[in-house]
Amino acid sequence: MLFQYAFLAVPFATAALSKPLGKRNYDYVVKETHIVPRRWERVAEAPKDHLIDLQIGLKQSRFDELERQLYEVSTPGSAKYRQHLTSEQVNELVKPSKNALAGVNEWLSDCGVKSHQMKYSAAKDWIKVTLPVSEVEKILDTEYSVYKHEDGTHVVRTPEWSVPRHLHEHVRTIQPTTSFLRLNAKKTNFVPVKIAADFQPLRSFAADPNNAGKTPTVADVCRTNGVTSECLRTLYNVYDYVPTAADKNTMGVCNYLGETGNISDTTLFLEQFRPEAAKDFVMDFTIIDGGDNQQTPNTPAQLAQGKDQEGNLDAETMLGIGYPLKLLAYNTGGQPPFQPDSNTPTNTNEPYKVFLDYFSALDDATLPSVLSNSYGDDEQTVPAEYARAVCDEYAKLGARGVSVFFASGDAGVGSTGDCITNDGRNSATFLPSFPAGCPFVTSVGATRNFAPEVAALDGSFASGAGYANYFPQPDYQKTAVNQYTTALAGQFATMFNTTGRAYPDIAAQGQRYVTIYNGQPASLDGTSASTPTVAAVFALVNDALISAGMPKMGFLNPWIYSKGFAAFNDVLTGSSAGCGGRGFEAKAGWDPVTGFGTPDFKKIIAMEMNQTAASLPAKRFTR
Repeated sequence: MLFQYAFLAVPFATAALSKPLGKRNYDYVVKETHIVPRRWERVAEAPKDHLIDLQIGLKQSRFDELERQLYEVSTPGSAKYRQHLTSEQVNELVKPSKNALAGVNEWLSDCGVKSHQMKYSAAKDWIKVTLPVSEVEKILDTEYSVYKHEDGTHVVRTPEWSVPRHLHEHVRTIQPTTSFLRLNAKKTNFVPVKIAADFQPLRSFAADPNNAGKTPTVADVCRTNGVTSECLRTLYNVYDYVPTAADKNTMGVCNYLGETGNISDTTLFLEQFRPEAAKDFVMDFTIIDGGDNQQTPNTPAQLAQGKDQEGNLDAETMLGIGYPLKLLAYNTGGQPPFQPDSNTPTNTNEPYKVFLDYFSALDDATLPSVLSNSYGDDEQTVPAEYARAVCDEYAKLGARGVSVFFASGDAGVGSTGDCITNDGRNSATFLPSFPAGCPFVTSVGATRNFAPEVAALDGSFASGAGYANYFPQPDYQKTAVNQYTTALAGQFATMFNTTGRAYPDIAAQGQRYVTIYNGQPASLDGTSASTPTVAAVFALVNDALISAGMPKMGFLNPWIYSKGFAAFNDVLTGSSAGCGGRGFEAKAGWDPVTGFGTPDFKKIIAMEMNQTAASLPAKRFTR
């Protein structure tokens, strides 16, 4: 244990004594240092044969221009509003300079990396090479170790790495090195639900012959002890909408950590709550980097771990609302637990980047119109430049017309006991989440109750909220956020970055969702529930737009903050409790608890079609 503390206190004091083998005597200089986060400890030297998929991010030549064009196609009133870019246009803007690419290629070649080992992203702004630890240590002039999280997870990482001095201006980030990002599903409080004849949420309004042709009211189908897709469709005004562009519009969901949507459970769920969908719903799986798609029954150990609770929640929610739109499930591996006693080298990669590598290469016609992500971690577990590089990847998707949603988190402003900085000072702080705090995604908070909705807060669950430290406040939200921040009058001033990107942007119901898991009903809480709900609602918005010959919404935030907020139900009460206190409070207008509130589907499409909700074509709302 004394060795561990000495290692962390003086990381790599001897690293500079050895230089990578190569044709040139490169002048190596430290590029990045990141303090090992709390709850992790070094336990061993990394096995020299352990394989690493080294992702080298190069400086993008014209990202500023991409960002300008992203806002141009996403801001109402712009001459190019919703004229989304193609993948070729995006790649042209972000490709690295010839000098950057040539310099990095030459360096890797001099370090013994063969040209066939270098795999390039579509824009050549990322280079991947798969090498054993022994070679990566020479290339980056560093030393890798095995780190153990208090929950038993192991990863192979290093707190510091270097590159030749002349490449500092060209190399933006290299991972996995210093990142201790852990993908945590934003779900809590799994509770089995007992089926009873008088348990209202388990009785389908549509399945009752007496209700044929009727549209339910919120009072008919919504219960606080069990939220169903019928409730959500009614509450957010999509119940009687008839999609007509399902052949041109799909929904996407990201699954990580061995999660997948179980077809059998999803069928049972739809039979109960969306009977017309049960026989012909479509859920297609794409397996990326060893992602899991187990459709056989879970083992007792898997059930104890809750395997596929998240995958089922996402799939059942999105299909329960968005049917007949096809659900595209992207099951991504890339972060298996490393077992130090294993005889087979394994790989502990960063799954966000693995997924984004795949997605960036997709043809524009195959992209889903919405992408739901129910995962995240504390921002400070990720090195700042790597977080920015990943965030910029979502800007690429937004520019191509994909609405990307991320759960804002389930711990309010931070889990009590964890609200401490990771900069060596151990100062008290609220804990912003990543990627929820990325300015190029739409962050989704959670509500509960119905008349009215209030910010979700119940025991261990509180709607995630905060202001990012890594990302400055984007122009699109400054007016709304500054009004809220100014009204705080200095409250919490030392606990958060008042000029940071603030989140969430919007919200939806997030408590006591009824799901089917292992063939039985169960309820779950979390922004893992509110996020796929909002994604499905906006998939239907895109259906209406496409059916009317209009382009899909794409990146939503400039629209939300400039005019879209008027089509949301403002949430006025509740708080983002955390860090041992109440946290931020919900207020009129935008707040860092529920954003601008929850969506009203008919108001949204009426706004985008320049109509009133009452004048929308009746045939589109007839069942």
